[in-house]
Amino acid sequence: MPAIEDRLAVTAAAYDAISARYAEFVRGELDRLPLDRAVLAAFAEHVSAAGGGRVADLGCGEGRIGAHLAGLGLGLDVTGIDLSPALIEIARATYPGLRFATGSMHALPLGDAALAGIVSWYSVIHAAPGDLPGYFAEFARVLRPGGHLLAAFFEAVNEPVTRYDHTVTPAYRWPADDLAALAGQAGFTEVGRMSREPREGIERFRRGHLLLRLG
Repeated sequence: MPAIEDRLAVTAAAYDAISARYAEFVRGELDRLPLDRAVLAAFAEHVSAAGGGRVADLGCGEGRIGAHLAGLGLGLDVTGIDLSPALIEIARATYPGLRFATGSMHALPLGDAALAGIVSWYSVIHAAPGDLPGYFAEFARVLRPGGHLLAAFFEAVNEPVTRYDHTVTPAYRWPADDLAALAGQAGFTEVGRMSREPREGIERFRRGHLLLRLG
């Protein structure tokens, strides 16, 4: 298997190549997804109740999730980070009031305990299963004790971790219990989870969401 840096470069190049089409495809998507908005609101309220502070949208793409969080009125200080320079350019142009930076989830450009919260919205799906423990360890490093992580992913139902052909670049579906267990090894405690069925004719797989707390 190629080194992690090579795998990340492949993912970044794939999203660079379709950045404009991707941004157009997801435009306004949250307006049609009340359960997704609800889980994002729950994350934001937990972060706010724990004292608020800086939140990172990791794998932020064109910026819609971070912008939604910033617009909830809970005082979250949102930064978006993504592998794709092209998507970061679009995010900066679309949401000039937010901060965006190019970076990788396996080596974040952030100090220890710098964050109150992390959202990983379908961004761990492209990570090889063997890489995920390191990702969760990095999330734990940059979160302060008691900080919250919201991870969205495609669920593998009644089957093990499963590789599939994602529209952009290969990805993995995870059993929710297995993903929660991996996070637990990095020091996270599950707060709650939400699953929803795929939208008929639009989505292929069940959507999973884990809300986790560090410590």
